[in-house]
This record gives sequence, structure tokens and C-alpha cells, in this order.
Amino acid sequence: MADNKLTPEQQRIARSCATEAAFTGPWLDEKRAGIYSCVACDAPLFSSAYKYDSGSGWPSFFNVITPDALGQNTDNSLSMSRNEIHCANCKAHMGHVFDDGPRPTGLRYCVNGTVLDFTPE
Repeated sequence: MADNKLTPEQQRIARSCATEAAFTGPWLDEKRAGIYSCVACDAPLFSSAYKYDSGSGWPSFFNVITPDALGQNTDNSLSMSRNEIHCANCKAHMGHVFDDGPRPTGLRYCVNGTVLDFTPE
């Protein structure tokens, strides 16, 4: 599926399940209040209230904006099993979710900043 509004890098990540290099994507150091949405379809995915510095090199969140904002699949690439996350609306690949995040959820949504848009409050 081609998305005319996506850059080649956004297309590679969103539609081919690629990953941006750590510490290179936008929004990693963003501190303003606002909403992070899918770059492909504009669906809201994360609130800045759930963002934290995980030290991983990717924007990290401990919760989603609504329970049905993201879908998950098992990703067995790279000789390991991970939970891939994607936009529930358009299926754009976002990253992965891990169970090593902070309270209250204990989750770390590790997201490619390249496939997020940010709207400040």
C-alpha cells in the first residue's frame, strides 16, 4: 500500500515494519504537552502525559490514549519474539511494546518517532 503523504522513510517504517536508528527520530526530546498521532492516518495514539524517558533512544510511553488505539501482532524477526504495535485504524507499524515500563502499567511502548505527528496543546 502506497501512502502519497508519507516520506520514503515513513513509508519504510509504517508499511515495511522497519525501524529508525536509535536517537535519530523526531519527538525523542519533546517535552511539551500534546497528542501524538499516526503520521499515516492522523489517528490519536498517545498523550504526552504518558511519555517518559526510557533511555532506549525512541519515544516511549507507558500507556495509549484509548485502549483500542493500537493493535498488536507477534513479531518473530531477529531471532526473538516481540509484541509489534500498529495503528489500529490503518495498520501502520509503530514499534513494539515491552513489559519493562514504569508504573502504573508496567508497559513500555517503544515507538518510531518518524511515524508520529505531534500536536501541542
